[in-house]
Amino acid sequence: MPFDPPADAEARRAVAPVICYPPDTLPAPDLALYLATRARAIKAAEILVPPREAACFSVPAGHFFRISSVEGPQVGDLNLWHASTLDERFYSGKTRALHGTHLTTGQRMWSSFPHLRPMATIVADTLDWYGKDRFGGSVHDVIGTRCDPYTGNLLAGGQYHHCCHSNLTRALADQTGMSLAEAEPYVHDVLNVFMCTGFTRDTGQYFMKASPVRPGDYLEFFAEIDLLGALSACPGGDCSTEHSSDAAPCYPLLIETFAPDATELNGWQSPALNRYDGSHGR
Repeated sequence: MPFDPPADAEARRAVAPVICYPPDTLPAPDLALYLATRARAIKAAEILVPPREAACFSVPAGHFFRISSVEGPQVGDLNLWHASTLDERFYSGKTRALHGTHLTTGQRMWSSFPHLRPMATIVADTLDWYGKDRFGGSVHDVIGTRCDPYTGNLLAGGQYHHCCHSNLTRALADQTGMSLAEAEPYVHDVLNVFMCTGFTRDTGQYFMKASPVRPGDYLEFFAEIDLLGALSACPGGDCSTEHSSDAAPCYPLLIETFAPDATELNGWQSPALNRYDGSHGR
């Protein structure tokens, strides 16, 4: 049953917020170095991710990778792992706590505990002009999880298999030789590339709306460590109406990797593992 507000309810609501993790002391990426290196980098490989499917790709530390819209507005769900151990993977929750709900140029994708270090740094974002719209929406979110068959079954019944969770699971299994059951636990919360999302102001619910992405738009990253990535071309297409079905128009996504000149990154090193001693007070 509802309770009457206390006499000082408004005073309690008026308390100013405090940023949980001020970014001032975060190690800053050397964007000038990255951009100078990128200007002379040579294309090394490309992969076209089919609609409603996923594909894996590898990026050595110090190289770049770009995700592009090529035929129509399309959202992609991105997972990253350390190329040598799947136990170090992208940590969307901590990335959100450090940078906010949506990522853009100069911000980083951070890895899971106990590693907690930068995995990739965004060096270019053709949608950075979008900012935040009047609904509170923005692009490239780290608040959504990924569309999955379990939530789809819970809300609507059925057995839909081309949601991003299943796409990523199949791609990782094919890449590593694991079974689907072995691969699935390594699939994790994503960076929703090109997806336009936010929270409703009245109910606080997660919303999506038509992505502003158009063919030619891209999001580009510098690989801080050796990476294995997987990208799903979401069955929701531009996520303007629904996902977890074949109803939306969908398009491929292009992944390109670029190799730097060997002399460009002299003196640069991959970020070290987090220096917490791991004793947990014992």
